[in-house]
Amino acid sequence: MITLSVVVPVRDGERFIADALTSLSRNAGPGFEFIVVNDGSVDATGDIVDDFADDLPGLTVLRNPAPVGLADARNAGLSAATGRYVTFMDGDDWLAPGYLERLVAAIDGLGCDFVRTDHVQVEGRKRVVHRAPQARRGAVLDPRAAILPAGVRTMVDYPYAWAGVYRRSLGDLLHFPGSLHTAEDRPWIWRLHREAATFAVVSLAGVFYRRLVPGSLTQVGDERQLHFFDAFELVFKDLEPEFRPKAVRNFCALLAHHLHLGDRFTPGLRARFEERGAQMVRTLPPELVAESAARMSAEREAALRALVPDLPPSPHVRVRRDREETS
Repeated sequence: MITLSVVVPVRDGERFIADALTSLSRNAGPGFEFIVVNDGSVDATGDIVDDFADDLPGLTVLRNPAPVGLADARNAGLSAATGRYVTFMDGDDWLAPGYLERLVAAIDGLGCDFVRTDHVQVEGRKRVVHRAPQARRGAVLDPRAAILPAGVRTMVDYPYAWAGVYRRSLGDLLHFPGSLHTAEDRPWIWRLHREAATFAVVSLAGVFYRRLVPGSLTQVGDERQLHFFDAFELVFKDLEPEFRPKAVRNFCALLAHHLHLGDRFTPGLRARFEERGAQMVRTLPPELVAESAARMSAEREAALRALVPDLPPSPHVRVRRDREETS
């Protein structure tokens, strides 16, 4: 019987896939299966993965003739998974030895639908532990209660699918929107927290997330970045009113971040990004957008307001004006 399925999507990952699979071999054990989805790679990725056939027990390789994107590559792995639990790893990351065994022990012991973990962010030789934004550790919690409050970082601001383990019986809740080629984890984490029954966070940091990798979607400024807006349209779709302030702040903060990095876009793409951003901001309650802007740095607030000049003043500006008028 398979206890845990590990889904590893990879595209043109010849630089790092051997490190990733070596780390999996140091985590291999009875009841673990490893599903590598080679998403249309044209480099040596496929050959390197095949070389691990004898070193990684439980390895299955799926091959897409042409790339379908991270979301559908993960979905293909999910469809092939047979484990009681499932987790994810990207092809340029790696795991600490023994991490998967501890991950399974955590969800077995807690008996909840999914468990989230901390992770280690890697930039060259630098290592920084990033903690999941939930103070209560090792306790079974209500996922919906972990969406709010709106004004602080919560679990929907920590969307990384690979930082956790999930009961495969969650079914469609684990599938990613295949229409998206970036930001696919945003509607995914919101739906998981809105619809699953129980979850927990544990102090376990065994995923090493390699940041600023050339060619990763966080570094690429092509048309796929426009899927950011499609992702948040899915977040806002049928969203309960109680969660709207949080979703607006979540969206506005990320939009300002993208605008700040706008130099990676061609002039034409930047114009399309800004046009789409302005259109979407105008569909949101202006007071919530203004409140969100007030929480940003002055530079990012200015970028957002340049996008939508007719926004009402930020609350702190109104307070200052009221004081001036009464003094």
